[in-house]
Amino acid sequence: MKKRRFLKTGLASLLVLVLAFSFWGFNRDQKNFQIAKNLDIYYTLFRELNLFYVDPIDPGKLVKESIDDMLSSLDPYTVYIPESEMEDFNFMTTGEYAGIGALISKHGDEIVVAEPYKGFPAQKAGLRAGDVFVEVDGKKTADMKVSDVSELLKGPANKPIRLTMQRPGEKKPYEVSIVRQKIQINPVPYYGMLDDSVGYIRLTSFTANCGDDVKNALLDLRNNKHAKKLVLDLRGNPGGLLVEAVKIANLFVNQGQEIVSTRGKVAQWDKTYRATEEPVDTIMPLVILVNRGSASASEIVTGSMQDLDRGVVMGTRTFGKGLVQTTRDLSYNSKLKVTTAKYYIPSGRCIQALDYAHRNPDGSVGTIPDSLISKFSTKHGRTVFDGGGISPDVKINQDQLSNMVVQLVQKFMIFDFATHFANTHSKIAPADEFTITDDIYNQFKDYVKEHHFTYESKSEQALQDLIETAKKEKYYDGAADAFKTLHADLSHNIDQDLTRFSGDIKDLLRDEIVSRYYYQSGAIQTSMRDDKDIEAAIKLLHNPAKYKALLAPDNVISAMK
Repeated sequence: MKKRRFLKTGLASLLVLVLAFSFWGFNRDQKNFQIAKNLDIYYTLFRELNLFYVDPIDPGKLVKESIDDMLSSLDPYTVYIPESEMEDFNFMTTGEYAGIGALISKHGDEIVVAEPYKGFPAQKAGLRAGDVFVEVDGKKTADMKVSDVSELLKGPANKPIRLTMQRPGEKKPYEVSIVRQKIQINPVPYYGMLDDSVGYIRLTSFTANCGDDVKNALLDLRNNKHAKKLVLDLRGNPGGLLVEAVKIANLFVNQGQEIVSTRGKVAQWDKTYRATEEPVDTIMPLVILVNRGSASASEIVTGSMQDLDRGVVMGTRTFGKGLVQTTRDLSYNSKLKVTTAKYYIPSGRCIQALDYAHRNPDGSVGTIPDSLISKFSTKHGRTVFDGGGISPDVKINQDQLSNMVVQLVQKFMIFDFATHFANTHSKIAPADEFTITDDIYNQFKDYVKEHHFTYESKSEQALQDLIETAKKEKYYDGAADAFKTLHADLSHNIDQDLTRFSGDIKDLLRDEIVSRYYYQSGAIQTSMRDDKDIEAAIKLLHNPAKYKALLAPDNVISAMK
């Protein structure tokens, strides 16, 4: 009897397994059929377009656009990289490329040098910010895009390139031959002491070996400059290599400590990243500065330090990118950068913004509904939340620039005046001493007027929209006098606004002018003099009781919405 029951049970179990595998096989076959079917539809559609569309089509462009649109429906970071864009992709991941070593940008109808990197071929050859590209190896740059000129400037290392440049204020262009070199951008453009005991490290990207650069800076600050506390500045750092984020976090936590884990569809690829080396310092008080531009690997470092109660995070909520991308080789030397996993910091929370639809205009985390937010605990019991990005322990409100100041930047008034100033002054005071005097500022005001700078305030724009709406709805005539009075009250005066917003304008002028003489490190050094975030970090680090209280158990780090 028992044998018969066992046999019936075994047959039933076998039947369930057969049905399960059959269902799984059916689903797999059905999915494969759907793939084959839709690829066939795409092929036949493309063939018919190519044969019968009224105008000639560019097959490569059409396919690229269709791929881009398809991938954008998944997430913002799964992208197709054609062979023509591989140089830029390699630069993003390694920080290295072969070229002249200069940042270029579009200025009206011209392509100009925005910033030559100190110590690289462009700077050594005498190129200056503001110089205009006329020809690159005999090819005229008129009507070219920035990407076109960038491609011409890149090429094999140790090969010369001939440039024809026009310097503002000079009548004739000049020619120069520059030998391309492998360009490795320094991810730590500046580090130093903020006062007698507080060290500072600015990290701008997570490229290959940046962990070693941060380690060397930290050791120098601690051992040679006697730093007892540290500010790690990750503001505006878009991220990069995950392994470098782990190496940097490892500098501050004990060997074996979990830093981040990844989980995705392919279980074999799931991985937990731990600190593998002896730390440099696990005791030194640490403040990490972040803002909405701090993303990806920056958020791994920031989030792990917060979850492990190792440091205090100050600034604004970070970008909210917690997705892991893997590159897969495709045919014809192209690649697919595909999201394969999400990463999770030690508390178990994911940094990724949970709702792609709720983003700010710059792509950072927007408003997150309460229903999408979950609660987690740090190592010592503080309460933290997910939903997108890292919310700081100490929020610092960011000052908003006036519309006039924004338009002075957008219309290159500040950039062009700095170019004019640098071309007429051979030297200035050291970066940490240079200031915009009243004489220099008066020169700038005259420059702005001479170049017929105009702008419209946001208040004026809003009033004009209101007037147009009132006219459409037939209310304007009855309130015309009120509208005219309001217009008079809101109308701006350039002289008055140049005085009203002189503080912000002088700061931007100072930083731009200093960068012409002392390059990126000098611009960072001078901007630090009136940096409210850095001032707040120094103040906190000199208040041990408050610093300790922020890391105390039972604190709640509010989810910033």
